[in-house]
Amino acid sequence: MTYVIAEPCVDIKDRACVIECPVDCIYEGERTLYINPWECVDCHACEPVCPVEAVFHENDLPARWAQYRSVNAEYFRDAPGEGTGRAARAARADHPVVAALPPQHAVKNDLSGFAARKEETVDADPWFPW
Repeated sequence: MTYVIAEPCVDIKDRACVIECPVDCIYEGERTLYINPWECVDCHACEPVCPVEAVFHENDLPARWAQYRSVNAEYFRDAPGEGTGRAARAARADHPVVAALPPQHAVKNDLSGFAARKEETVDADPWFPW
């Protein structure tokens, strides 16, 4: 059994999962991350830290992203001789399924506009700040 990174990661690549993975089985493509199914030890460390919920246990992969089980496996199967480990982690071309996707819109996690909106709605009476 293994974990799989699905479409929500495309063009996001947060990398929190890479930091959490105790066996370094998560690799970087140009637009997304991939879990090597032959190196994954099914520890569950990557799934809860993904901010876009792109990591799934292969048995829990939603039907709309079922092809990503093969995408992750083929990414490694089709790259003979590249090796593993930190030295081989330079981003390389994505799987054709990922490469063919239109650009995904990145989710901004900044609150820069929040402060301005809050200031616009602040009541002038200091006794009732809400």
